[in-house]
Amino acid sequence: MTKKFTILLVDDRMENLLSLEQMLLAENRIFLHATSGNEALKQVLRNEEIGLIMLDVQMPDMDGFEVARLLKTNPKTRDISIIFVTAINKDEYHMLKGFEKGAVDYLYKPLDINMTRAKVDVFERLYLYQMELRQALKDKELINGQLERFMHVVAHDLKSPLSGITGLLMLMKEEEDICKSPFLTEYTNMAINATSQLADMITAILDYSREHQFRHMEEDVDVGELLQQLVKYLFPPPHIKIEIEEGLPVLHTSRQKLQQVFQNLLTNAIKYGDKPAGEIYIGGRPDGDFYEFFVKDNGPGIEEKDNERIFRLFEKVDNDDDKGTGIGLNILKLLVETQGGKVWVESKLGEGSVFYFQWRR
Repeated sequence: MTKKFTILLVDDRMENLLSLEQMLLAENRIFLHATSGNEALKQVLRNEEIGLIMLDVQMPDMDGFEVARLLKTNPKTRDISIIFVTAINKDEYHMLKGFEKGAVDYLYKPLDINMTRAKVDVFERLYLYQMELRQALKDKELINGQLERFMHVVAHDLKSPLSGITGLLMLMKEEEDICKSPFLTEYTNMAINATSQLADMITAILDYSREHQFRHMEEDVDVGELLQQLVKYLFPPPHIKIEIEEGLPVLHTSRQKLQQVFQNLLTNAIKYGDKPAGEIYIGGRPDGDFYEFFVKDNGPGIEEKDNERIFRLFEKVDNDDDKGTGIGLNILKLLVETQGGKVWVESKLGEGSVFYFQWRR
């Protein structure tokens, strides 16, 4: 089925509207007419399918410049392409004024038929490409949503039998025959550790899927206060000192999402700390539309070749690492990027790491 292209023609003289429509007639085009600026605004608000407005500049009461300005200030209509149709001379002042108000092109009276048709054809193709792209994005979101729900259901359904297996192994470990055999005890402990690790991965997958499915309310969040509370309930061991920079901002954001990002970074810094005296420092600075935070530690550090790999799903620096699932940093990256920021790490092996992330202000 061929997609229809709706064009709104605006001119205070009906004969001009009819002449322009006749010039642009095509099987897949629908034409709407307006003989004043006010009528044009009403037409646009009533018809969401309008893909192009051909707007006369010189009209009584409200000229084309004012109509364009009003259309561009409305979020629902600001993306509609506008071609000014004008008899005004081609001086730079009028052209710049038109582009300033939102025009994307000009046509000058008397209209050249071939030029007019060619320009409208271009805008029609552009509109149809945009519609295809929007539909493709909707389809992608739908498929992603289905996959995420499937992942959530599968992970949830795996937890119950896995819990049963873990419980059975714990009972077996207490059996007299197994307790007497170092060989059987060792293998039973290995099985328990493996199921525990798998349970952690399933929990992480559930957390990952929830971040895709649910939105969180936004509120004013005092970042310094949030961090003070977070550090308290993480219960860092006595040999690790956590320092929070003074003067961190108050952001209007999702407290839960921002807390999850900091919690992930602090938990990793504590978990992987390898120095007798662990040091973690949290700070930040304004960065345009964002606030750039950092979490610095004096832990084992990361090789430069792994700086990007660690943010991928299920990727870990050390494949023999039994402390993590390889999901946490990917969730962190997802949370940061969904609100337009980015995350990265600077590290020196053996000396520590600094994790940076941008959060919208």
